[in-house]
Amino acid sequence: MSPITRILVLLLAIGGGMVYKQINQLWGDLPAPKLDLEEWWGDEAAPKDYEAYVANTSEVINNRLSYPEATIEDLIKQLNRTLRLTPPLEGVAFEYGFNSDYLKELVKYWRDDYLPRWREREVFLWQFNQFTTDIQGLRMHFLHLMVYDQNKVGKQHYPVLLLHGWPGSVREFYDFIHLLHQSNLDENNKYIFNVIVPSMPGYAWSQGTSRPGLGPAQVAVVMRNLMLRLGYKKFFVQGGDWGSIVGSHLATLFPENVLGYHSNMCNNLSPKSQVKGLLASFWPSLYAPSGYEDFFFPKSREFNHLIEESGYFHLQATKPDTIGAALTDNPVGLAAYILEKFSTWTNPGYRSLADGGITKRYKLDALLDNLMIYYLTNSITTSQRLYAEAYTKEQRELRLERVPTLVPTGCARFKHDIMQFLDVQLEYKYKNLIHSTYYKNGGHFAALEVPQVLYKDFIEFVKKVERKFKIPTL
Repeated sequence: MSPITRILVLLLAIGGGMVYKQINQLWGDLPAPKLDLEEWWGDEAAPKDYEAYVANTSEVINNRLSYPEATIEDLIKQLNRTLRLTPPLEGVAFEYGFNSDYLKELVKYWRDDYLPRWREREVFLWQFNQFTTDIQGLRMHFLHLMVYDQNKVGKQHYPVLLLHGWPGSVREFYDFIHLLHQSNLDENNKYIFNVIVPSMPGYAWSQGTSRPGLGPAQVAVVMRNLMLRLGYKKFFVQGGDWGSIVGSHLATLFPENVLGYHSNMCNNLSPKSQVKGLLASFWPSLYAPSGYEDFFFPKSREFNHLIEESGYFHLQATKPDTIGAALTDNPVGLAAYILEKFSTWTNPGYRSLADGGITKRYKLDALLDNLMIYYLTNSITTSQRLYAEAYTKEQRELRLERVPTLVPTGCARFKHDIMQFLDVQLEYKYKNLIHSTYYKNGGHFAALEVPQVLYKDFIEFVKKVERKFKIPTL
């Protein structure tokens, strides 16, 4: 080899190495960031002795929250006001948002049928054991269903953390909780579960912070500390919407605590994943499982759907307090804003129906239970701030989408969810994606819409985790 050739080879090698380094910097795997596990979010000053604070606030208090009759009567009065709603355009159903003609019907049902039965609904909401405890300065609310010793014989016993999103609440999981808990009584079922369902910080009865910076990664720390407070060092996680993001961060940051992560809204927005998604759109049959190509393609349809449905997202990620002010003490506006999501996120085809199809898959009382939680706790603004915190410079710089998640992962896809990701996209992040399923029926709120399907999928995931990994029971 001549000297010139050797120099050229050397230059090419150096150049190739530099290109590889640059590409790897743009989309290679990254180590997990170090987060402050004791970061203080309370209104008062942070304690000087954090260990003493934990010791003094470790008490978990049983709550049965109730609201005085005057609060319910005031809501009825507000709903009695003359509605000066602008009529919908001719031939328009939910294409422009919540149909104002149907909104009048819904308000009438809320006022004249649902609210006179409020004490009955209140009893329904408190059917599970509800607790609060202080975590990092925030008063956290959660449901906690435990199984007693006499039920454990001959069964595998695991804790499971259920995480909701927006505009949902713990109410989304009620039927799913029953399935998890009542399965303990089934002699043919080898699993029993302790079920923990927290309200996210700033949602419902969980305190929101008065300081900026409480993004999804920090919420994951709060959730992990809550589980440790309850004595669970290892547990399963299930979540959708924000629950999927927080659950993913939990699994990524604390693999020593998470037995398995199951989600009904799996996603990976890393650069590598997005490039693979773009390439897959040119050869769908090579990447999508046979019979489920329409979950992912054509991408133009998904893109148009996201454009139509993401206006709220931009508002809440940039001006959460403005939209919050518009909805606070405005029960009719709050109903339209929240319940519209249970129409088009359940099935985009429901936009063409005059009632938005919201009672096709849900009971109206269930949707109003969820709405009442937001109204009574005045948590619409604090819940929406999570969107703004998720897109700060500090949160983005954590680059958690590029940090590998090593714990066993399961993905249940429902056809009408907002977005879908292929296995080849998810595997860049979830290195142990052992469970991947597809359901033709169902949308974004799977736990509320199709709890039996979600339950069976979760159980199948737990079985796969047990077969592939040696995991300890409770």
